[in-house]
Amino acid sequence: MSKHPGSNQIVSRERVAEHGEVYTSEREVNAMLDLVKDETQRIDSRFLEPACGNGNFMVEILRRKLAAVTARYGRSRGEWAEKAVCAVCSVYGIDILEDNVAEARRRLYSVFADGAKAVLGGVSPELERTVSYVLQRNVIWGDALTLQSADGTGRPIVFSEWTFIGGGNVKRRDFTLDALLRSAPIEGPNLFSDLGDEAFIPLPIKEYPNVNFLKLSDNGQSKLQP
Repeated sequence: MSKHPGSNQIVSRERVAEHGEVYTSEREVNAMLDLVKDETQRIDSRFLEPACGNGNFMVEILRRKLAAVTARYGRSRGEWAEKAVCAVCSVYGIDILEDNVAEARRRLYSVFADGAKAVLGGVSPELERTVSYVLQRNVIWGDALTLQSADGTGRPIVFSEWTFIGGGNVKRRDFTLDALLRSAPIEGPNLFSDLGDEAFIPLPIKEYPNVNFLKLSDNGQSKLQP
């Protein structure tokens, strides 16, 4: 689980006893991410933290991705904005404690806002709306063991896949976490394997029309998870 820089690794003994909440130190987070350094600097590589706490792993991943965006696209405001949103779209988290989820979203937005301020001079209303919406979809209050929302409704955890298809447009597809973990078998050999094994492709529960990356929140007809 993650921790806020400068905070204690344990919030309270009660949370440790009830939820096993012990935060990972910043030094350990960076050491672990350095093991996959190239992936943390690839803008569209997806990361899922199933017990994200208040977001230290996700925050550092996003910070590294945005540094890569700035290094490659910092001279173009339009390209920077698109690639920075792509970076945000690639980071996912789940936590069973609602306050952790809220803080993780706030911290991730703050990292994005700092990057935007340095390159763009600030966050436009369209960018703010888009990034806030994506963080609501990507950082979920849920139980990664039951694969359900933690609000007691029994709803499955649903994540959105955001695929940037060129021209500033994004294709969104929603998947249950259960489907992503188990996948649905299809007949025939795996086209990416010469071992003759079956291919497993997760099936989306909903697809959306392609939309400009600044209009992602306008394409969210389904009710957000808390």
